This record gives sequence, structure tokens and C-alpha cells, in this order.
Amino acid sequence: MASVLMRRVTSRSASLILCEAALIVAAVTFAVYLRLGIRGLERISDEPQKLLLIVVVALVCLYWADLYDFRVLVDRRELFVRSLQALGVASVILAAIYFWFPDLVVGRGVFMLAAAFVITVVLGWRMAFEWLSGRVGPRERLLLVGTGDSAIRLARELYQRKDLGVEIVGFIDPDPSRVGTAILNPGVVGTIEDIPTVARALSVDRVVVSLGDARGKLPMDKLLEMRLDGMAFDHLASVYEQYTGKIAVENLRPSWLIFSSGYRKPRVLRVAKQVADVLAAALGLLLTAPLMLLIAVAIKASSHGPATYHQQRVGQHGKVFTIHKFRSMHVDAEATTGAIWAQADDKRVTWIGPLLRRTRLDELPQLWNVLRGDMSLVGPRPERPEFVASLTEQIRFYGQRHIVKPGITGWAQVSYTYGASVEDALEKLQYDLFYIKNMSPALDLFILVKTIKTVLLARGGQ
Repeated sequence: MASVLMRRVTSRSASLILCEAALIVAAVTFAVYLRLGIRGLERISDEPQKLLLIVVVALVCLYWADLYDFRVLVDRRELFVRSLQALGVASVILAAIYFWFPDLVVGRGVFMLAAAFVITVVLGWRMAFEWLSGRVGPRERLLLVGTGDSAIRLARELYQRKDLGVEIVGFIDPDPSRVGTAILNPGVVGTIEDIPTVARALSVDRVVVSLGDARGKLPMDKLLEMRLDGMAFDHLASVYEQYTGKIAVENLRPSWLIFSSGYRKPRVLRVAKQVADVLAAALGLLLTAPLMLLIAVAIKASSHGPATYHQQRVGQHGKVFTIHKFRSMHVDAEATTGAIWAQADDKRVTWIGPLLRRTRLDELPQLWNVLRGDMSLVGPRPERPEFVASLTEQIRFYGQRHIVKPGITGWAQVSYTYGASVEDALEKLQYDLFYIKNMSPALDLFILVKTIKTVLLARGGQ
């Protein structure tokens, strides 16, 4: 089942892309008219592929600059800089294309004028979109029942994501003495008995209940009246998942996992995913064979020892398998330390190691693991048995990530930075549980596209 987060971001992205494409077409058309008049307009109407080329190049460059990530839109300075960079790169790419394929030129003397118009309209539209999103866009007013860590964490994440169009109107606390207490902004606006009155007074769209804070304290007769009158209620865990793209593990109850929607994977979906993995792995090994040969030579030149290394990892249902990777560290890097996580500026890494890790080229041999059936292209990253034993003891539900096959890439990898601590493992587990619950071909494709972008922009691990 698609989450509210995915649906909302998709619809907002689609509206932004469509409007931007229309504005780019309008800007180029206006430039053609100013430079060539009616004759120029007739020419581009007969050759629409010239306009389509400009639109596609511009939109791809905007995407590559993360300008369809709405967290970037919150910072106007970052928005302005990235927009200029993206459109500048688009101009360079188009200039190169026109040099090699002059027949694709829209019209003599139009390029610079069109580039100026496109930059102006896109920047103006971006600023307007950012302003409108915070004032006119769809908003949902939430009332949080509970003031525990989980409720505050949800509120803090939603405050940081203004693009989601969600407003926290206040918190409910069982203790009357806490009414008026500031928590984030706003604070406690009433007690549990006040929920019906507060919900009406503040025009609440949904009451979000933290069961850990409110179990056994809710006035069920009053809440039932509100529900029958149309008020929406939800568990905090469900709302956290919908808006953040992860499942909060702390204070999560097994009953929520048992009764929540999702997790059911039809056999046809599992078979289709397995077939796609095998075909993609076989094609990937064939296409990247020359590149892997070059990488192996570079590794051998950078330090003594084999080009690849092999390590035990925990796979589906806890089965241990051998993973294959290109070696990015010196031989016997853990001889004196034992199993430890990689760190920033790790001294054990060879001179070519950082490049392999940032581009994730060190992961290419894992295509063989996918072909063998040990792994999938997309799934939770497999961890070492030494770490799994420790993390299972320290983090609730950690073992649930082994329900599906591990992947070369995953939702946690494209949503969170490299992890090297128990806290990072907890954060990534929350993304992994979200993926397992919402696993689908569309989500896999989305993750693969983001992974390709990460590889090309060298935003990999440490």
C-alpha cells in the first residue's frame, strides 16, 4: 500500500514538473518569436522534437540538482544556487549537442535569448511555488495525544518538512497542570477529557494517538461520538510512517505490526522480483565486465593483495552467506581491531578506496550474489553476523529485517547517510521496515533511479 508521503510527494513533483515543462516551452517559443517572428514559430511547430530536447535536458538537470527534493525548496538560497547551476549545466549540454548536431538548433541567434528567458521563468516559478506551497497548498491539521518522546519526534520531523503541508495544532497531556506548557510550538492545549472541545475549536483534521501515552485513559464514549461525526483518528506509528517514509521502532507495539496493512506479498510479486533480479544481474555482469576489469587492475596497483574480498553476511531468514566486493581497504585491515564499522577518513582505506566507496563501484561483484539468489537488487543491506548478534540484543524488531532478501541497494541507503553506530542502525532499521511493509515494483524502481543518481554524483558510503 502506497503511503501518504509517497502519494503526496509524487503529486507535488508531477505538478511541479508539468508546470516547469510548460514554462520552458513558453520561454523558448517567446524567444523564437522575438528573434525570428511568425516564420520561426511555424518552423518549431513543424519540428517539435527541437523543443522537446530543450525541455528534457532542462528537467533532467533540475532533477540531478535535487530540485525535485522538496526539502531543498525550503532554503531559498540553496534553491537559487542549485537552479542556476542546473540551468547552466543544461545550457552547456545543449551547446555541445548543437555543436555535434546543428540540425537540432531551434533557430539562428535564439539560443542565448532562450537561455536567459528559461533561467528567468524557472527561477521565478520556483520562488512562487515555494511561497505558494507554504500558504495555499493542502494542509492537514493534526492534534497529538501524548507528550512522550515518540510524539515529540514526530512533531519535530514534521516541523522540519514544511513541504508536506502538515500543521501540528497542539499536544494533549493527561496531566491538567501541564496545559499551556511549551513543547515545540505550540505546546499542550488540553487534557484527554478536552479532546472533543479542542478538536472543534482548532479545526482539527485528524487526532493522532500515542498508545503508550494514552492507553486506558481515553474517553471512548466521547471519541466514538467524534468518530461517527466524521473526525479521523489514527495511531502515531501509522502517521509517522505515512509522513516520514520510515516506521518508528521505539514504543512500537507488536500488535500494530500484526494488524496494520501491508507486509502481504503475493506469490506473483515475489516471483516477478526474483526473475527481474536474475535478468538484471546477468545483464549487469555482462555490461560492467570491462569496467570491473579496470577496477581490479587499479586495486592491484594501489596495494598488495587480491582485488576482491569475501565476507560473511546475514541474509534472508538469518541464513549466513558469503558476499563479494571489490577490496577498498588494505589486506588484514581488521587484524588488530576485529570487526568494526568503517569511519570517516578511515586509515585502513587504500588510495582508490574512497572513490570506490563514494561511487559504490565496490558493490559491483555483488551482482554475482544476486545471480546466485543470495541477494536482491533492492532490499535491506546485509550486515555482518558479529554486528547482527549485538544489534538484535540492543534494538527491538531488528531481526524482522531478515524477512526478505538483502539488497545491493535499499530504501535506507537512498534515504539515510552511511551508518557506523547503533543509533545509525536503529535509524536505518526504521527505513528497512517501511520498505518491507510497502515493497512493490514501483518502490523498487524509485530506489534504483535514486541509486543510479547517487552513483553518478559519487554520494556513496565512507
